[in-house]
Amino acid sequence: MDPRTSAQDVMRCDLCETAVVQMHCDTCLVNLCKACVGEHASADLSEPHKIVDFKNRKSTTLYPRCITHNKERCKIYCKQCDIPLCIKCLVSDQHLGHKLSEMLQVLEEKRDSFFKEQNELNETIYPTYQNIECDIEKRITELEKEYEDLLTTIIQHGEKWHREIDKLVNKFQAELDETKKTQLQALMKHLDGTKQNISKIRNEINSLEVVLNSEDTFQLLCMKSNLKEYRQLPQKIVPCLPRFKPERIQEDYVCKMFGALSSGTLTSDVQGYTMEITQESPEAGSSPPVKQLLNEQKMVIIDSGKRYI
Repeated sequence: MDPRTSAQDVMRCDLCETAVVQMHCDTCLVNLCKACVGEHASADLSEPHKIVDFKNRKSTTLYPRCITHNKERCKIYCKQCDIPLCIKCLVSDQHLGHKLSEMLQVLEEKRDSFFKEQNELNETIYPTYQNIECDIEKRITELEKEYEDLLTTIIQHGEKWHREIDKLVNKFQAELDETKKTQLQALMKHLDGTKQNISKIRNEINSLEVVLNSEDTFQLLCMKSNLKEYRQLPQKIVPCLPRFKPERIQEDYVCKMFGALSSGTLTSDVQGYTMEITQESPEAGSSPPVKQLLNEQKMVIIDSGKRYI
């Protein structure tokens, strides 16, 4: 079983993060198991480490080390230079006339400021951004649906245009079929008459040949000529086809007749988003009570890349 997860309520060593806490360094405010005491004590020999049982630990403030005098702790803060100062820094002329404050006061002020920021983040800003997230997701869903509806409208309008074009094409086709039928009937009738005349002319030729070759003069006297009739040729029928003059497709005109699509834009709401207050109480917006640093069990100081607990 993993000792780090078997009992989450048990405090673990700050070094190995595995063994149960047994000891405590009052100098560095570090929780230790017995196996890690030697490693911690030998890691920094600049000052003696006060190792005590964990139950006998003291709640003391670990002042930051001076960036100029590495072995000194800073209990004063220079607000003008925005840096912590040790005793050696104070006796120098470098910060003469500067506005100084006690380190505990500065830390309490910073802690109070961060409590206020935490309160505003938790109660106002974070819920507001959650609502903004929901609003944007809702707008995305609505936008996709609206674009689908808009596209459906355009497609349906296009299908209506196609039906009207098909109706017009069918109308022209019916007119062509009727005209073609009438002209073909006229030509077929003209063809039948011509074939009948050809048959008569062929019979006439045969009859003349019989009479001319016969010795019977009576037949020759009775024979009548129809040549005058056949010399009158029939009228020439020439069908005249309907003409279709397609209009040039003008894109601008088609767009004007079909409809117009305006360009989509992104605009900003003048009013914008508003902060959401999740907790309504007389103390809403005020910072939580600031605890005294001396009552804190631990604090973290970052000094020259080192981490002190």
